[in-house]
Amino acid sequence: MVTDNIADMLTRIRNANMVKHQIVEIPATKMSKAIAATLKEEGFIENFEIYNENIAQYLLLSLKYKGQSRERVITKIERVSKPGLRVYATSKTLPSVLDGLGIAILSTPKGVMTNNKAKELGIGGEVLCYIW
Repeated sequence: MVTDNIADMLTRIRNANMVKHQIVEIPATKMSKAIAATLKEEGFIENFEIYNENIAQYLLLSLKYKGQSRERVITKIERVSKPGLRVYATSKTLPSVLDGLGIAILSTPKGVMTNNKAKELGIGGEVLCYIW
């Protein structure tokens, strides 16, 4: 039984990315679907789809690579807020990842979004992870 679904999702993506797998399977939750949609919107993954196996739902993420040498699009993916230590940011203290080269994914009252979108809307929330 996994206690931290977000960390499990990020670890599965990180491991699949390390060995350059095309597809990674992740147990589907509302949060993992929202994070996958944000990753697709920001161009870190190609696509994702939901499929059912018996009674369980899974996400299939198609990872993205560049060029003939299949250079990784996701260089690093890092969990910030953990179940034992939650990290929150206000609209004025939103993190900047690598001076704008990466993104921070936040869970806000208006849904899961990037730090840039949260800054535009003027809202803060829980900092889930950094990706670059």
